[in-house]
Amino acid sequence: MDSRLIGQLLLTGVPGAELDADTARRFKALQPGGFILFGRNIKSPEQLRKLIDDLRDLSDIEPIITIDQEGGRVSRLRLIGNEPPNAQALRQKGDPKLIAEHGRLTGELLRLFGFNLDLCPVLDISYDDQADNSLKGRCYGTSAQEVITNAGIFNRSLRREGILSCGKHFPTYGSADVDPHEMLPVIRRTREELLAEEVMPFSALLPELDSMMIGHAWFPDFDPTPERWPSSLSHNIITKFLRDQLGFDDGLVMTDDLDMGAILNEVTFEQAIQDAVRAGNDITMICHRIEMVEQAHVHLQALPHEVLDTALARIERAKKRLVRPDSWSLNRFLAINDNIQALRVATLGEEGAVNLSVEDGKRSPVELY
Repeated sequence: MDSRLIGQLLLTGVPGAELDADTARRFKALQPGGFILFGRNIKSPEQLRKLIDDLRDLSDIEPIITIDQEGGRVSRLRLIGNEPPNAQALRQKGDPKLIAEHGRLTGELLRLFGFNLDLCPVLDISYDDQADNSLKGRCYGTSAQEVITNAGIFNRSLRREGILSCGKHFPTYGSADVDPHEMLPVIRRTREELLAEEVMPFSALLPELDSMMIGHAWFPDFDPTPERWPSSLSHNIITKFLRDQLGFDDGLVMTDDLDMGAILNEVTFEQAIQDAVRAGNDITMICHRIEMVEQAHVHLQALPHEVLDTALARIERAKKRLVRPDSWSLNRFLAINDNIQALRVATLGEEGAVNLSVEDGKRSPVELY
């Protein structure tokens, strides 16, 4: 097997706001299947579009270029533009047209910059809007049906603009009592309980999702041994439950960031990379320890060819749906940015729209990267 094809199983972060010669050389050799951008990569509109164009130019196969652009505190592009309202604010406003507008504007904005996949919608149910589990403000509902309705509206509107979507965080972070960025949550929900509630938004929207992200939590009902085994590395959860039982067999599946405490504190890097793909993930995500991507490539080469071939086939199918970016226009960016502010005002009111997402003392790394 061509070693460069193995790079397709890697979704990597990028060190800075521009490609230095050494990083460009490494990416050219590794040929990652995709790139994920964070605040460290975003300095100005023109700079961001150039960085994305440069990443695409390095790639022999059209890459996934993705970002977390949800709304509120998880809106990477608020660094260079207006902050969209978050999912909680939109659901509390209760106007489906505003949710659809949020999806449309998000899709237009991402397509203009050159992104082709957005890591949303969040399909977790909010059982406590103040819970310290990384989900604060990010959930479209406090019940399964509310999530299905609202996230479905956003998802369809986003995809109409040519941006692929990703449901997250399967099977759930909703009842987690700790932040997986820092440690591994333990969720003692049975398969039957999950099917009756938390998994319903994922299963209902499966036909409309382009990909699925697997969260990091231990579900003892699925994996009683080994103790404290992350769901993102679980064959029982990904292959047997998501793919075989729920029917997402051909769908693109990716891990959540393998640089999170829920993984780093529990398994070795080699285990994380290899067991993620053995479990049924197609793409392994390494967001911040970018120096480890080359090592990950080596670890992937040790996997059986049939495991790699299955993942590569699903990636190839998903990439046929990628849409090329629109031509760059600063004026169009400014117009979309004005519309995002108008959406913010319509959702939060004039006074509420003035207050941007200022985090309290308990800051999740989800908004800092």
